Amino acid sequence: MPDRRLRNRIHEIIFEADTPTGKFFDIALLILIGVSVIAVMLESSEEWNQRYHTLFFYTEWFLTIVFTIEYALRLYVTVRPLKYALSFYGIVDIMAILPSYLSLLIPNSQYFLIIRVLRLMRIFRIFKLGQYLNEGDQLRRSLADSRNKIAVFLFAVTMLVTIIGAVMYLIEGGSNDGFSSIPRAVYWAIVTITTVGYGDITPQTQIGQFLSAVVMIIGYAIIAVPTGIVTSEMMRGERRRKPLRNNTQVCRFCAKEGHDDDAVYCKYCGGRLNPEQ
Repeated sequence: MPDRRLRNRIHEIIFEADTPTGKFFDIALLILIGVSVIAVMLESSEEWNQRYHTLFFYTEWFLTIVFTIEYALRLYVTVRPLKYALSFYGIVDIMAILPSYLSLLIPNSQYFLIIRVLRLMRIFRIFKLGQYLNEGDQLRRSLADSRNKIAVFLFAVTMLVTIIGAVMYLIEGGSNDGFSSIPRAVYWAIVTITTVGYGDITPQTQIGQFLSAVVMIIGYAIIAVPTGIVTSEMMRGERRRKPLRNNTQVCRFCAKEGHDDDAVYCKYCGGRLNPEQ
């Protein structure tokens, strides 16, 4: 029984931000994550690395040990640890500490620690900025709902750039080294139709330049298509939008959040949210 109370108390601190202790823990965690990300970025500079290599080394391992203990505690207080380990935040947490241990076997793999920046997403939940999480979720749903239309659009664009590349190869090939093959001509078509325009390959003939101008104009029209598709889905999702929730309670059985303020049981697995009540 004391062990259960201890687990419940630790769970309340590290998973929820409704209590002063929990909020303090999360803010301290965000500060450590920020320090870690900045250290990784500065370490990639040869000048800074030579000057402060020892400081970076000990800072990285200190934070790695802290994050490892934190991850172990999250698994310990969760009734079904595998559920949390396979959740989005669980995967991000383990990916945030693995590079340090892998660096013992694989040189320079510690730079993958930059993935720790994803852990800063907790800031929206900690400070109850649910509005931003809601908007982000709406964008995610809109992208998912429009995936079929976007897939068809990308397939059509792929065929278009292939045809344009082949035509440009016929026009410029032989007299222009930049269009030495159809794949290079397709590369030029992609760069041009996306309005990137590196300028490393340019048509020399008048017909080629005319076709290039046409492709540029087509590119502007093509850019608007996926924007319109996603915007349409966002407008549709806005009409069926659910009320905003600012609750930070996390179910200790399935590690899911987003419960109503007066919820007693988890709406995902049915587990009791506050066993001590």
